[in-house]
Amino acid sequence: MRGHINNSEIRMFLLFGFMLLPMAVLCYQQELSLSIITSLPLFLILVMMLVTANIDIPVSSIKTKKVQSLDRDALILEELFSVPLVKELSYSSKQAFNTVVSLNLGGFIIPFFVLIFLIVFQADFVGIELMLIMMLAVIFLSDFRNGIGVVVPDFIGILAIPFALIFSPDNLASVIFISGIGGILLGSMVTLLMVDREKKGSALIDVGGVGTFKAIYVTAILASLVSWFL
Repeated sequence: MRGHINNSEIRMFLLFGFMLLPMAVLCYQQELSLSIITSLPLFLILVMMLVTANIDIPVSSIKTKKVQSLDRDALILEELFSVPLVKELSYSSKQAFNTVVSLNLGGFIIPFFVLIFLIVFQADFVGIELMLIMMLAVIFLSDFRNGIGVVVPDFIGILAIPFALIFSPDNLASVIFISGIGGILLGSMVTLLMVDREKKGSALIDVGGVGTFKAIYVTAILASLVSWFL
């Protein structure tokens, strides 16, 4: 994610990596699945999402405001979000960022294709309907932070669980995945489109990466583990 990994980022990867160890056993025992996605493909998806979490694919470039307070807060934000903010500030002009918008491979592209696969081959419209609810929740609860991009609460995917339990208990795991991850991706993109570029900005906006990857991966983990109870 933006080619910068500090101690907090390493701890995050270690935490998720340790979580995958018992999940590997459960997948070997064929205990976890996402509807038509069986245990082995599911485990490979989770591994690939984590391994490629630091790979960004640039798709666009826009002009955004370089807020002066970033020079003061750069070191703190760099430590909190694991972004090379000091370096990025040195490359930009005094008043504006030539902002690169990129898609994160592990946090956007891979889960997006899994999402589409489930929607097409499962044909459960409850997940799509709940996705809209999750999208609204993300729009209201997320924020665009100068120098970072869109920041989504790490555990927002939990909101999808009670809704899925009420409206689609038979397809619980896949509906949590579709509504949770789809809502996070759509909500973060809508939040990005609503940003006033004359007042806020960042050198790089990483959709599915910095600020959103943890929320997406936690949701994927939750959806996978919930399938054990079905």
